[in-house]
Amino acid sequence: MSYEKVLSGDPRLRDVMLQIPSEHIYKISPSNQVREYLIKSIVSQQLSVKVAPIILDRFRKIYGSRFPSNKSILNTDIETLRSAGLSYQKANYIRNIAEHFEVNKLKNSDLALLEDEEIIARLTQIKGVGRWTVEMVLMFCMGRPDVFSPLDYGIRTAMVDIYKLRQEKKELEKKLYAIAEKWRPYRTTACLYLWAYKDLKKQP
Repeated sequence: MSYEKVLSGDPRLRDVMLQIPSEHIYKISPSNQVREYLIKSIVSQQLSVKVAPIILDRFRKIYGSRFPSNKSILNTDIETLRSAGLSYQKANYIRNIAEHFEVNKLKNSDLALLEDEEIIARLTQIKGVGRWTVEMVLMFCMGRPDVFSPLDYGIRTAMVDIYKLRQEKKELEKKLYAIAEKWRPYRTTACLYLWAYKDLKKQP
């Protein structure tokens, strides 16, 4: 069954889908480069879309503009990483990722064989990597089709507006999960529509 048919089974989401022009839906191009994606995510956290690429470019220039191996990162002292514009916390988180992949001899190809929840359990062992970050990895880096991220501010905001929700905190999260059950096995696509809806609502 196509995603249009499944998602249209939810009348409110169907109305949203009818409102969103296809060019406003983010296109996913999976790279399956999980380690690299995680490091880029840490570099980009809390930075604007203009600043993040600049800091990432400085980080890569430390290693001759190539993406560094785990050993190269672990052999780089914190102050050198900081010289790229990274905070102490970010520099340590990047080292944590490199150490996890190196010590566990973990390869991107190993992760491709695991189920979504197994990947979440595995990668959230790394200090500095939370569930939301791994959910973004699953969606945008690995192209997994059935990921739902109620911790995401954009998704949560869109759903509260669309479904006129009044719950808060844990009760709200429970309600979001219950609504999203109708979207299986295409919850990732539903999330793309929710982000597009929120972005369009921001426009004057």
